[in-house]
Amino acid sequence: MQKLKVLVVATSVMMRKQISNLISEDSTIEVIGAARNASEAVSMVQELRPDVVTIDIEVPELNSLVALSSIMSQRPTPILILSSGTKDGITATITGLQNGAVDFISKPIQSYGPDLSKIKDELIFKIKQAAQIPLRTLILNNITVSRVVTGQQDEENSKTGCMEELDQIVTIGCGVGGPKALEIVISSLPASFPYPLLIVQHMPPKYTEVLAERLNRFSSVLVVEAKDDQLVLGGTAYIAPGNCHMTVVQQGQECRIKLHKKAPVNGQRPSIDVLFDSISGLKSLKQHLILMTGVGNDGARGMLSAKQVGAQSTIVESQETSIVNEMPEAALAFGCVDYEVSSHLLATKIMEVTGELRR
Repeated sequence: MQKLKVLVVATSVMMRKQISNLISEDSTIEVIGAARNASEAVSMVQELRPDVVTIDIEVPELNSLVALSSIMSQRPTPILILSSGTKDGITATITGLQNGAVDFISKPIQSYGPDLSKIKDELIFKIKQAAQIPLRTLILNNITVSRVVTGQQDEENSKTGCMEELDQIVTIGCGVGGPKALEIVISSLPASFPYPLLIVQHMPPKYTEVLAERLNRFSSVLVVEAKDDQLVLGGTAYIAPGNCHMTVVQQGQECRIKLHKKAPVNGQRPSIDVLFDSISGLKSLKQHLILMTGVGNDGARGMLSAKQVGAQSTIVESQETSIVNEMPEAALAFGCVDYEVSSHLLATKIMEVTGELRR
């Protein structure tokens, strides 16, 4: 059997050696080269044609992001980021994910340096997973999309959320590949979109805060990391904080977010099923549930339950743009999906099912 070929990119000699040694412990993977900077990485990808590239994001060595963007534009290849837990490192990681990297791994933080042996199993698993991503999917995920045309000019958007009485709510769940998929969808919605979006992205604490900040920068709707007891407003996207389940409860005419740290569901906290289950209980609202790229089956059961009690629409991201298609496939297997569309058409589909395209 032909081995998977991996190129390791890291500015530190020690990191290049540690990462290479860990990967080489798996007999099905071969490290075919190690690059120390962006220019080396780009040229070695062209010359060696690896199946997967690992990039160690180190700040202030942000040329790692230059390497990532250049690789994705010149010879698209699945890229995994090894992320430091610092604020700058997390920001660089989210930027990298939105610029084409397929996934990331957090390096353990210790005073004497990272002990990478703790992430060996995760690293090897994600390399094998990344190697299976079709080239067409990588390319489609790096196509720039235009915002939805509604036939009317957007009003000046102050990004404060809409206080109008809610009659519809949109929920989105995603995992691996989600940060880029969310950017494609959320940034395509117009400032006039009047309904709230509740989002679960499988991601650790701190990363979700930075993700919300970056999405808000590129979007016309307001994007925030959700807070406990927060009032749900239209024209606002709420991202569940890492390590917290997010639910929505109705109190009179208001809806509020409730966060908790009960046991993980489907191995996840936040869990998409937990959010979907709470949404299906909001009988006075039209509910729209969306399941995008991700590993496992989180969200599929919740989507089925919501559909059975009257959800207005259920949508999954199609295989052609899903970095990992397991979560959408699980929902399709239940037979509870109304629409299957690519990430680039999801914003238009959201506008359609909520009736905003007709306005």
